[in-house]
Amino acid sequence: QNMAYGVKPPHLGEWIVNLGEAAEYMFDHNIFQENLVAVDYCEKMVSETNPGVLAQAENTRCPHEEQHGYRTIADIMRTLNPFTGEFYREALQVSRSTREMFCLMEGRHVHPSTLYPGGVGTVATIELMTDYMSRLMRYVEFMKKVVPMHDDLFDFFYEALPGYEKVGLRRTLLGCWGSFQDPEYCNFSYKDMTDWGRKMFVTPGVVVDGKLVTTDLVDINLGIRIMLGSSYYEDWSDQEMFVKTDPLGNPVDRRHPWNQHTNPHPQKRNLEDKYSWVMSPRWFDGKDNLALDTGGGALARLWSTALAGLVDIGYLESTGHSVKINLPKTALKGPVSLEWKIPEHGSNTLERNRARTYFQAYAAAAALHFAEKALVEIRAGRTKTWESFEVPDEGIGCGFTEAVRGVLSHHMVIRDGKIANYHPYPPTPWNASPR
Repeated sequence: QNMAYGVKPPHLGEWIVNLGEAAEYMFDHNIFQENLVAVDYCEKMVSETNPGVLAQAENTRCPHEEQHGYRTIADIMRTLNPFTGEFYREALQVSRSTREMFCLMEGRHVHPSTLYPGGVGTVATIELMTDYMSRLMRYVEFMKKVVPMHDDLFDFFYEALPGYEKVGLRRTLLGCWGSFQDPEYCNFSYKDMTDWGRKMFVTPGVVVDGKLVTTDLVDINLGIRIMLGSSYYEDWSDQEMFVKTDPLGNPVDRRHPWNQHTNPHPQKRNLEDKYSWVMSPRWFDGKDNLALDTGGGALARLWSTALAGLVDIGYLESTGHSVKINLPKTALKGPVSLEWKIPEHGSNTLERNRARTYFQAYAAAAALHFAEKALVEIRAGRTKTWESFEVPDEGIGCGFTEAVRGVLSHHMVIRDGKIANYHPYPPTPWNASPR
């Protein structure tokens, strides 16, 4: 909408959006990782499914015992037991705190009430930032325990179960649409999208077989194809083309979301033919329509950012082969530096889980930067958080960001001051990806 309406939010408005989004990543990854995923690795589950592994865990010292406080891998497994485990319960409390952080910035969770085209309706004050920061610093301290704990646990499973690296392994075809705009550079103009996209604090990119193919949001946008696949819809090949060229003059494919028509055709399920209400989004690399996935969101974000080597804000640094996360001193712990490295085993279950842990720390470190920038604006008296706009008679727009689970894009066409065509593509169709 910002692009279609030609509106640029004030800097403070964008920093607040980033703070809300960071809190959402922290909340969702935490509750999913610790209260859902972790159950697969808890004592009760492992004792039933792999009792020999639990026995080995009892006799395996944790390499990072000093950082997280658990002596053996079995101790970690016990603390992950649902409802009885100490860490399991602690994580539930943390998820509540991160929800509060989100609500401070965007009014309500999960559907924000202060987020609009042109910025936010949040009243920015020093008190607001203090309330957010007090919770954020507790979360930062929590991360200093969580990351080494999960590293010990996941590394143990590789050792205890040879071949486990093959579980969930698939070809590395990752898409990341980028996250956290930098208002110093982002004007939401399509013509400048290549440049401001590369200034995002999570770098957009497509990773094919471990190699970064592009970081250009224009290329990413133009490469999207919506295929019928095995879905219950009729084709739109003979229907109107809403957008034939983009604002830069590049041709736009008929199967691009700007030109998509939705023609439902309910029918009996046939697993050899039509079997899903989900279409099949693909990304065209000039040769093949690639079925990208998100690696659960965090894996694609870290992998793309690491390879691009564009992020460097002190708290975060992408090196071309890794991402460094520098967490400051907190109430009970000194400064800690973490490093996520591109996994040698590729995109498998354990590495998707590990990335989810590291991205919690990444989001927390990014939020520290955003909070500092927001405070600069507030102290300077630049407290405007929203910019007015007029809906144009004609226009097109697209938006690229990352939902927690991965890629999220919106594609809109305006005619006669009204929405003529609109299609969002969240992570679900990319991850479902029917034949």
